[in-house]
Amino acid sequence: MDKTVLCTKELNLYYSDFHALKNINFSVFKNCITALIGPSGCGKSTLLRCFNRMNDLIDEVKITGEIFVNDENLKDIDIIELRKKVGMVFQRPNPFPFSVYDNMVYGLKIHGMNNKKENMKIVEKCLRSVGLWDELKDKMSMPALDLSEEMKQRLCIARLLTVEPEIILLDEPCSALDPIATMRIEELIIELKQNYTILIVTHNMQQAARVSDWTGFMLLGELVEFGETSQIFTSPKDERTEGYITGRFG
Repeated sequence: MDKTVLCTKELNLYYSDFHALKNINFSVFKNCITALIGPSGCGKSTLLRCFNRMNDLIDEVKITGEIFVNDENLKDIDIIELRKKVGMVFQRPNPFPFSVYDNMVYGLKIHGMNNKKENMKIVEKCLRSVGLWDELKDKMSMPALDLSEEMKQRLCIARLLTVEPEIILLDEPCSALDPIATMRIEELIIELKQNYTILIVTHNMQQAARVSDWTGFMLLGELVEFGETSQIFTSPKDERTEGYITGRFG
């Protein structure tokens, strides 16, 4: 069986009186791509944000149950260390309003890495891994906000890689992109799983079917079904999963 790097046990999350996540038992396996699918408002992004404690920033959130990263309880991990280990890429590309180079070394500087020569090696390696080095190597001083949407999203992924995360959380990373850019980002995600564990939230079922090894279907805050992607899409065990996949609702 694949090694579990992220898991929840009886995870519940409440926004004030609203029960947003209900008894979630969920695992993410090393060097696999796991997709979370389900209709809008079903709790996919809320679950994703539990893994790097983004929900801590919201008032009146109460969480019960447990989350483990590599068998270590999430509550026991320093938040800066956690966000280094578990990086996140959002729906809309969000480069900082700095140059390409300053975006890329931002995380390194936060972690006290100020050696320019070493940092440049890391910048080159990470830009190469997302297919941007050749295009940007002579444009390091260019404002990152001037890049195309696809290049911004690639830059955000590269920026994340500089601090060597183990796990990458992707919250609908292609929703702001056109079909060709989406295809390129999907190819990149598949390449990255050689070195990283990836959890992606997507509203696009075809995307989940194309890129993921494992899929979880969520509905109304519950994880209805979880299994290998091929099984979920061809022979779902729960009729609610089948109803969603065949387009009867959602």
